[in-house]
Amino acid sequence: MKPIYITTTILSTVLFLSSCAEKPKESAPVEETPKMETFEVKKEKLSTELTMPAELVGFQQVDLYAKVASFVKELKVDIGAQVKKGQLLVVLDAPETSSQLSAAESRLHSQQSVYTASNSTYKRLLETSKVEGTVSTNDLEQAEARKNADFAQLQAAKASYREVQTMLGYLQIRAPFDGVVAARNVNLGAYVGPSGKGSELPLFTIQEQRKLRLSVSVPEQYAGYLNVGDEMHFTVKSALGQTFSAKIARKSGALDTKLRSERVEMDVINTGNELLSGMVAEVVLPLHAKDSTYVVPKSAVVTSSEGVFVIAVENNRTVRTKVQKGREFKDKIEILGPLTAKSVLVKSASEEIKDGTEPK
Repeated sequence: MKPIYITTTILSTVLFLSSCAEKPKESAPVEETPKMETFEVKKEKLSTELTMPAELVGFQQVDLYAKVASFVKELKVDIGAQVKKGQLLVVLDAPETSSQLSAAESRLHSQQSVYTASNSTYKRLLETSKVEGTVSTNDLEQAEARKNADFAQLQAAKASYREVQTMLGYLQIRAPFDGVVAARNVNLGAYVGPSGKGSELPLFTIQEQRKLRLSVSVPEQYAGYLNVGDEMHFTVKSALGQTFSAKIARKSGALDTKLRSERVEMDVINTGNELLSGMVAEVVLPLHAKDSTYVVPKSAVVTSSEGVFVIAVENNRTVRTKVQKGREFKDKIEILGPLTAKSVLVKSASEEIKDGTEPK
């Protein structure tokens, strides 16, 4: 029994040692360099759209103030009233101006009489002087000078009278064009004038609403794509589901110094009065390229601290090429740079791809 026990013990020890032996390490898988997908650049005419906020304003709008210090005597219209050009809106009362007109009229009549007398005297002396030795030359010259001076005074009196008449005309304020009374800030008996408390607010605000202006400020980089006559579409929140159209009528031709944008205006015919002045609209501006440009996938353009670049493949080696970004549309982007129609670019570019890498 003793030899059998020793043999069993030895066998157990061998089995235990073999189980504790280190297993061979598995070799790590070798990472393969990802394949670079490339493509040839092509020129396209990229057409995109730009959505911008815009403002609707009256085609014509004016604030009416009082020219003469006066009081409101009659109000002919109220807010919301449709008015025609030349229609009487308000009648003002200025007793001092009426008194000034009477005084100017009296001075005019007086000066007319003075001129009539001096003119008659001159004509009589002129006729008498035809008989030699009857009237001295000095008397005739003095009569003529007096007549001319009285005539000048008469013209001054007429001008003064017309001036006061004009001031009286300002007491009747009329509509300068067809439109709507958008605001009324006075009541009967209120004091109004060119200065002081009566001039803080306009008497009326008149707007032409049958035709509106749609004004939008277009950023500098997009202003060159728009031309007079281009058709636009816009929407307003008060008319959900409805789209309006208009054509570009005017461009400012200059950039705003603060916003660096160009003001573009469209004329909107508002016959149904569905739109109101002051509404905020969203206008869709179509940006059609005049010439073909290089258009590539957005994944081919890298923006980093070193700048904007694409990775070109030249002589089977990668080369970073700096470019400028243009318009973007969905998954495409317009680029400008030292490229040709035969240039080959890496489709999925990144900063990790160094110059001189051999694409596989």
